[in-house]
Amino acid sequence: MDYRKLGQEITELVGTKDNIARLTHCATRLRFELHDLSKAETEKLKALPGVITVVNNGGQYQVVVGNEVQQVYRVITQQMGSATRNADSKSDSGKNNGPKQKQSWISRFISVISTTFTPVIPAIIGAGMIKAILAVLVLTGLVTTESQNYYILNTIADAAFYFMPILLAYGASIKFETSPILAMTVAGVLLHPGWSALMAEGKDVFFIGVPVRLTDYAGSVLPIIIVVWLMSYIERFADRVSPSMIKFFTKPMIVLLITAPLALVAIGPFGTYLNDLVAMGAEAINARASWLIPLLMGTLQPFLIVTGTAWAMTPIATSQLTKNGYEMINGPGMLASNIAQGGATLAVALKTKNKKLKQLAASSGFTAVLGITEPSLYGVTLKLKKPLIAAMIGGGVAGIYAGLTGLVRYAFVSPGLAALPAFIGSNPMNIVHAIVTCLIAFIVTFALTWIIGFEDPVDDEEEGNTNVNEDKTLSGQPVQDNTPSTQSVATTNENVPSQNETRSLTIASPMQGELVHLDRVPDDVFSLGLLGKGAAIIPAKGELYAPIAGEVTAFMDSKHAVKLNGYDGEEVLIHIGVDTVNLKGRHFDSSIKVGDRVQRGDLLISFDIDAIKAEGYEVITPIIIANSDRFPDIKLEKQSLVEVGASIIHLS
Repeated sequence: MDYRKLGQEITELVGTKDNIARLTHCATRLRFELHDLSKAETEKLKALPGVITVVNNGGQYQVVVGNEVQQVYRVITQQMGSATRNADSKSDSGKNNGPKQKQSWISRFISVISTTFTPVIPAIIGAGMIKAILAVLVLTGLVTTESQNYYILNTIADAAFYFMPILLAYGASIKFETSPILAMTVAGVLLHPGWSALMAEGKDVFFIGVPVRLTDYAGSVLPIIIVVWLMSYIERFADRVSPSMIKFFTKPMIVLLITAPLALVAIGPFGTYLNDLVAMGAEAINARASWLIPLLMGTLQPFLIVTGTAWAMTPIATSQLTKNGYEMINGPGMLASNIAQGGATLAVALKTKNKKLKQLAASSGFTAVLGITEPSLYGVTLKLKKPLIAAMIGGGVAGIYAGLTGLVRYAFVSPGLAALPAFIGSNPMNIVHAIVTCLIAFIVTFALTWIIGFEDPVDDEEEGNTNVNEDKTLSGQPVQDNTPSTQSVATTNENVPSQNETRSLTIASPMQGELVHLDRVPDDVFSLGLLGKGAAIIPAKGELYAPIAGEVTAFMDSKHAVKLNGYDGEEVLIHIGVDTVNLKGRHFDSSIKVGDRVQRGDLLISFDIDAIKAEGYEVITPIIIANSDRFPDIKLEKQSLVEVGASIIHLS
């Protein structure tokens, strides 16, 4: 996949980089905060190859791209520079360009939590997995809890949770547009060994005559978020009152001198009280109805993901892990829900006759049972609806079992089969209950999905798309195209086939070489037919000729790709090589431009095959029918060596 192209297209469709206030990402989605939401073109974004869906909830505009999210994120942040990562790059006034979107207090809360926690997720997941590995090592007797190896590894795993306020200070500073370094410094004050020494002494502490409550902030969540929010206002005040000549010295001094004492005297204890109050409420519910929270999480987790409210429970779960070494708020119910999503999706994969859906469901279902459910949820169950209902029922049933048996999670990881070691702990039966929870979720959901069924999308191949010479058909589904319509290219209306008229069209070989199927192209966008059906040629000579008569409707500046709209309704996209856009036109030569009329056999592009290969790029060339949905019967000639002008694709 061309991540650079996808990143550029996403940036443009969210309203260009100037419309992006902030950008973060999680395991599968880009999380934008936009200045003006109305500038985002949601439907066009959903239609982009590589984009699974778009969700606008929780104060964030989320573009779900799956496991490739990090690559796309890097592309977009490179385009934007440091605009979204450095609060100090903003104007002194602290104001953004463009209107702010009005949000409910719930949306604002979810936005704060998600933006604050997103940068922290890799650290706590990594630490959680080390905890899980340690549990396995202790269980198998390879390591004892008294050994130095255990002590060192456990210290590494504990660090992310102990220093949680410092990690969260960074994310909160991004959200509240204040200095990350100063925010992390204030968090360091809360965790300083001197503060721990005062707590150990147990004596009364006063600051300028005001009593100070001795509170352990290690692993706390809400106190630092509230502190950084207040610090954002203090920093603006310090910026206004500091003389410009000495602002470099006075501004950080004022911020620390005001924020840190307030944090220790008032805000920190208040935040801790709120933190404890929420945790006590959750534990009280769990004590009286242990099945309730896992039931709700197992049933409603898909809804929480779609609405963006899944983050709301994260502070409680993190706090429980830090204080107790385990949590029962998120993990058990999420385990049931994730496995149920996988069960529903894999049932779809086995039952569907649509080859594209089968492939998507198989891969995303496997990912879901491992713990990442967004591709499964957005790509399969949410679209088909009935499998989603089955997954919610199966997740709820398994959640009841998890609650009744007291299942807990000992490490912060995305619950799934890959993370089962996170359920190994002091209670040896906990892992057994986790496995049984998985089995219940999978079996109940799989059976329900199989029984109630779903509306199976019609596969193009069921409509008679067979190969002329081989029992192999072309796969794929076209996406929206913004190039001029075929009718605008046609010289007369008589040249455009009507809906009731069947005509046979032929696409000629645009180059000399070996004709092969699309699945030979080492790029999923082409090999899976995401841009449309077609064929590919491994060129023997560096010359590309027009395969049809028509108009040039798209031509890349890098000269490696061209799109032609034919006079008979066909739209043909030709892409020389894989990722050759990175060559930026090197080794390609052409004088054509958008709007040119060409005849079949006209020379379009010359290119140096050896030079392209020498730079490490494949030269295999896809020839795509971009409007494949207009042609119910698309047939490919037998794979063989072809000359320029030979028939390679037949359209009806």
